[in-house]
Amino acid sequence: MVENVLNRDFTANKPNEKWVTDVTEFKYGSSQKAYLSAIRDLYDGSMISYVLGHSNNNKLVFDTLDQATKLLDTEHPLIHSDRGFQYTLHGFKRRIDKAKMTQSMSRVGRCIDNGPMESFWGTLKSEKYYLHKYATFKDLSKAIDEYIHFYNHDRYQKRLNGLSPIEYRVKAA
Repeated sequence: MVENVLNRDFTANKPNEKWVTDVTEFKYGSSQKAYLSAIRDLYDGSMISYVLGHSNNNKLVFDTLDQATKLLDTEHPLIHSDRGFQYTLHGFKRRIDKAKMTQSMSRVGRCIDNGPMESFWGTLKSEKYYLHKYATFKDLSKAIDEYIHFYNHDRYQKRLNGLSPIEYRVKAA
């Protein structure tokens, strides 16, 4: 069983030190569902990678992780998730081991253990998703792309000294 290594220490001293990940659901059209998998860096809160798909499945989560690990140079971040089925699979663990990352998982039934990711879902949904109806997957996908770009590049945050996550990250480099 994977331990809760993160243990609610949501601070990071440098980019790519600690990542959190999760999947959330969206509805569009008359009754269709889409699933967004994302990885967030705890250093600046930026969204490192994300994939929107039609199914909450292994491929969705694996593609998100693969997209993120391609961005790494010499870093080996801790990656924290809930205990969703995709994160407990050997395929996920193999990808983490290949990237020399440390895996951490929330305790059973403790969504607060992945608080920063849950917080981002709430922000995305209240600032973008709940304000509109999305007729198609394409419309929803475009809205999510626009919001995540806005969030990373233009959404100024008090905890980042009034900078956006990307501005804060660039300053650290």
